Amino acid sequence: MFKNRQDAGKLLGKRLLTEINVPTGESLYGIPTVRSGKLRDKIVVLGIPRGGVVIAKEIANVLDCQMDVIVVKKLGAPGRPELAIGAVGETDGSVFTDESMVTELNISREYIKEEIESKKEEIKRRENLYRQDRSPLDLENKIVIITDDGAATGATIIAAAREVWNHKPKKVIIALPVLAKDTMVKLEKEADEVIYMEAPELFYAVGQFYESFEQVSDETVIKNAKIKNKKSK
Repeated sequence: MFKNRQDAGKLLGKRLLTEINVPTGESLYGIPTVRSGKLRDKIVVLGIPRGGVVIAKEIANVLDCQMDVIVVKKLGAPGRPELAIGAVGETDGSVFTDESMVTELNISREYIKEEIESKKEEIKRRENLYRQDRSPLDLENKIVIITDDGAATGATIIAAAREVWNHKPKKVIIALPVLAKDTMVKLEKEADEVIYMEAPELFYAVGQFYESFEQVSDETVIKNAKIKNKKSK
C-alpha cells in the first residue's frame, strides 16, 4: 500500500530508473537522477489528469526529464455515464471500445460516435485549462512514459497510448503504481513495456491501495505540471 500519490510516484520513478537503465548523477529524495544533458531531452512523462499528473511530476523529478499532461476521457454507457465502455483521446486513432460490453449492452454505433465527439469537446476544454495556451511537448522520436495513479479496466491508459503512438515516439512505456492483474495483458499489447509496482488479482478500486487518496483539483494539476496559469496574474 502507498502512503499517497507522491509516495507512489517516487517509488515508481525509482523502479523506472532501474528498468530503463539510465545513467545517474546526483540524488533527489535519496534516489539517483538522470545526468542533466544525457536523457533529459529524450524522455517525456505524460500524466493522465487528475491523479496521474501528481504521479508524473514525481517520476519526472526522479528521472530529471520533461513532463506534460495527456487528456483522455472515458466513454460512458447510455443512461449510465459512470460505466465505461471505452475511452478516447484527442485524435481518432486513440479510440478504444470494449466490444464485448458494447455487444452485451446492445449499444449502437451512432451512440458511440456521438459520445466520442462529445468527449473530444471536453478534452479540448480541459487541455486549454491545463496548458493555458502552452503548446504540448513534441513526442516524436522520444521515449514516452504514460502514467496514472492506477488502472482497473485500463481503458483510459489504452486510449492514451494510442494517442501517443499517433505522434511517432521512439518508444512507449506504460508505468503504473498498481493495476489489475488481468488488465496487464491488455496494456502489454498497447506499449513496448508495462512497468508497475503491484498487480493484485483482487482489485476493486485504485483507492484501496492508498492510505490517502484525496480528490485532485484542476488547480493541483496545473501546479504539478508546472503550467503557468496566465489568467491568475
